[in-house]
Amino acid sequence: MSGKCVLASNNTGKIRELQVLLAPLGFEIVAQGALGIPDADETGSSFLENALIKARHAAKHSGLPAIADDSGLEVEALGGAPGVYSARYAGPSASDRDNIDKLLAALNGVEAERRSARFRCVMVFVRRADDPAPVIAEGVWDGGIGESCRGNGGFGYDPVFIVPQTGLSAAELPPEEKNRLSHRGQAATLLANRLRDLTTG
Repeated sequence: MSGKCVLASNNTGKIRELQVLLAPLGFEIVAQGALGIPDADETGSSFLENALIKARHAAKHSGLPAIADDSGLEVEALGGAPGVYSARYAGPSASDRDNIDKLLAALNGVEAERRSARFRCVMVFVRRADDPAPVIAEGVWDGGIGESCRGNGGFGYDPVFIVPQTGLSAAELPPEEKNRLSHRGQAATLLANRLRDLTTG
């Protein structure tokens, strides 16, 4: 696999991570914004549905193969919320900080042992907009929610997501370590392996 592939995201943090994670595939990864492609309306009720909506939208507008992911935070004490609404938990134009503030408020008074959470990522690759057999990969990163923000790296909920193996927040991890452990890193590695199998099988 080689050549251009459009990345169906305009989130600069996500684009930066995915360009590193997908580099071994040999694709020239182009962000959809660089091609003038607007965000798709994420109307799905699951991460997979939203990832497919975004990938097919980008492929349709660009005429190129497309990769998209949909990911979010699932908090046990909140019944799995914010889930597919993670990016807009505090409203349609919410900032990362707005979302974190709402999450911490919702967990106010919840003891540490009940603050378990996981990041989930579903990543898809489509050869064209109407690809009947998209390649799908999923990654899950288990952890917990801290009581305050820590660290300056990453994006989204990273400053409050505590990684059990290290005791650090995801925003305190070096980028290479985060990419190795994270839900997005897991999904990208799995997707890369499946795409490699397709081309060599």
